[in-house]
Amino acid sequence: MTQCEKILAYLDEHGSITTMEGMSKLRIANFTARISDLRKAGVELTKETVIKKNKDGETVRFARYRRKA
Repeated sequence: MTQCEKILAYLDEHGSITTMEGMSKLRIANFTARISDLRKAGVELTKETVIKKNKDGETVRFARYRRKA
């Protein structure tokens, strides 16, 4: 299974994926490049910027990707 196929399978199962999930759970080091590959292949994805506090109380931002409905 290719990395892009792993991302699509994860999206089908979980509904969304973050860069950290892609890197830690799917072991895809260059996750954003694979998102770019999927878009070039015609997969429509939406990107939501999530703003949260981390365990140290610092504000962090990260992307959450979903298939476009």
